[in-house]
Amino acid sequence: MIQSMTGYGKAVAVAPGRKVIVEIKSLNSKAMDISTRIPQSYREHELDIRSRITAALERGKVDFSIYFDQTAQSAQSAVNVAMFQAYLEQLRQLSAATGVAVPDDVMSVILRMPDVMASAQQVEEVSEEEWELVSKAVDQAIAALVDYRKTEGAALEAKFREKIGNISELLPQVEPFEKDRVAKIKERMRQSLDDAVGARNVDQNRFEQEMIFYIEKLDISEEKQRLTNHLNYFLETLDDGHGQGKKLGFIAQEMGREINTLGSKSNQAEMQNIVVRMKDELEQIKEQVLNAM
Repeated sequence: MIQSMTGYGKAVAVAPGRKVIVEIKSLNSKAMDISTRIPQSYREHELDIRSRITAALERGKVDFSIYFDQTAQSAQSAVNVAMFQAYLEQLRQLSAATGVAVPDDVMSVILRMPDVMASAQQVEEVSEEEWELVSKAVDQAIAALVDYRKTEGAALEAKFREKIGNISELLPQVEPFEKDRVAKIKERMRQSLDDAVGARNVDQNRFEQEMIFYIEKLDISEEKQRLTNHLNYFLETLDDGHGQGKKLGFIAQEMGREINTLGSKSNQAEMQNIVVRMKDELEQIKEQVLNAM
């Protein structure tokens, strides 16, 4: 089953004296792009965390953060005065430069800034027992994100199968108009030629040869066969499991080429209407396939 690149996961670790919250979310991206916000006390484990995220998610724009529950921390926290003053001065300078007033609740704003609230526990070396708890929470958050991606992926797959089915049903509807248009084109060209030079002056053998040549250019048999093959290949690729997002995107592009050629060769309003409906179904696939992996 394919997975979506959109997801969210959260886990909580209750360590002695503090509550640690781990959050991770992801969006679609062509490659793995990880952004982290990790307290200084856990920074030595960042490379390990990044490796775990990469192994589990493979691709996507990932935002990962670890933070402390401020309510649980407040009783044992103290204000880092130097950091507070630095933030306050920056806000004042920004206000002077932009003309935007410093907010009335500037104190509460700054107190939520990183490293303003410092506790003795934050500067102490983290024990193995605490990191083990936090490490488990990291794995739990990643697992929750993967589960979310799988759920979203199932919805994507159902949508893809629906749209592929719709295109497959529209394609045979072209055939009745395809056969009918040949007679209409032939009659129209014959009438135009008769009007131009007169029916008696038309070389019928040459006319038939030219008609065969012209109609061959409008033949859409190959396009229909290739489009059918692409539709089947798309479904087969869906069955191959996750990690097929880019491949599905390439197949969708090839489907678009065949549908566009059908439109350019249709030369009839009814056929063009069917082609427009196929394009609409395909565009919905293309929009969603960017989020598949």
